[in-house]
Amino acid sequence: MTQKSDKYMNPYLAGVLLGLLLLATFYISGHGLGASGAVKEFTASAVHQIAPNHTDGHAFYSKYTGEGKSMWDSWIVYMFLGMIAGGFISGLTSKRLGFKIERGPRISSGSRLAFALLGGVLFGIGSQLAKGCTSGAALSGMATLSASGFLTMIGIFGVGFIVSVFVKRIWK
Repeated sequence: MTQKSDKYMNPYLAGVLLGLLLLATFYISGHGLGASGAVKEFTASAVHQIAPNHTDGHAFYSKYTGEGKSMWDSWIVYMFLGMIAGGFISGLTSKRLGFKIERGPRISSGSRLAFALLGGVLFGIGSQLAKGCTSGAALSGMATLSASGFLTMIGIFGVGFIVSVFVKRIWK
């Protein structure tokens, strides 16, 4: 059951905290933020458990499942799990933990879920083509003054703005 709460963090404070978190991850792990790499680790590990003959000697999988390698040796797996735990704790402490399907009056719950799944799949494919997700390629890239980080962020927000022009009518 979802509980109503007006407790949202000030966006300026959230931005400063995100910047400090990014600085801390560079200092502690030597890497920036990221999540899509953990999905690769989980996927490669699952495929190796199910079909080890397929992953042995495979160009892609051998980077993750080769001799003596484990997903638990990767810093990004722990960051990803911490992100899940942090989101849960944040929802719990702000009394916003629950399941709901947010949608406009012109779209059914099933269609909303289908579009959300499609968007997630497209974003996942994009993160692999871009060699990183929003947090890895854009935030961490911009923090290191990488041109690709700035271009990634421009692309993400630019495409988001263009798509919003076409889908905003279903929310009204």
